[in-house]
Amino acid sequence: MVPLEAGAGPENPPCPACGEPLFGWIDARPGLAGAVRRCESCGLGVVGESAGAEQALRELDRLDAGGRLTIANRGGFSAWIGGAGWAGLEAGSRYLFTVEAVRRLVAYRDQVVRSARWSPGAGIAAMWQTILNGFTFGRNVALGAFGRGLAAPAEQPWQRRLDALISVVVAIPAIVVAAPLELIAAAARRGSTVRLKFELL
Repeated sequence: MVPLEAGAGPENPPCPACGEPLFGWIDARPGLAGAVRRCESCGLGVVGESAGAEQALRELDRLDAGGRLTIANRGGFSAWIGGAGWAGLEAGSRYLFTVEAVRRLVAYRDQVVRSARWSPGAGIAAMWQTILNGFTFGRNVALGAFGRGLAAPAEQPWQRRLDALISVVVAIPAIVVAAPLELIAAAARRGSTVRLKFELL
């Protein structure tokens, strides 16, 4: 078996969380700052150029709401089935976290993850939107319309109109599929959205 370190090089920079090489995952898409790389060790995803652990920690702080952090889980089942259509790939995202990546990052400032719990409502919504993204030209159209996420609209007006129609027509069949899928994912500890709590060592 070839160690991950063997892949290190200019095209595979080190992961901000664990130092292992980052490998290509998704090519650049509209609304993203560049191509997406992912770490095979801790699962962290990096959009565009990585600025290191400090920048990733600042992104965590931005998501933190008084000691409770909710992440779109890149290690979740919806990220695996969605790929480039995963709902967690929001416009403006720079880091795509997993629970393990967060554990390693917060250790830099002497914190530990006290609890990691699936967030049911947000998780089912993320799975639902991921499924809808498989039918639309843009991404996260439905969640964006509800103010629950940042949409990456399609380029052409006719595509945006069609996306709105598709989102309405496919909404109910998609939720019928998304809910049981997300419940299975959560039971396997691969839910789409995870709420974390931290404490100092």
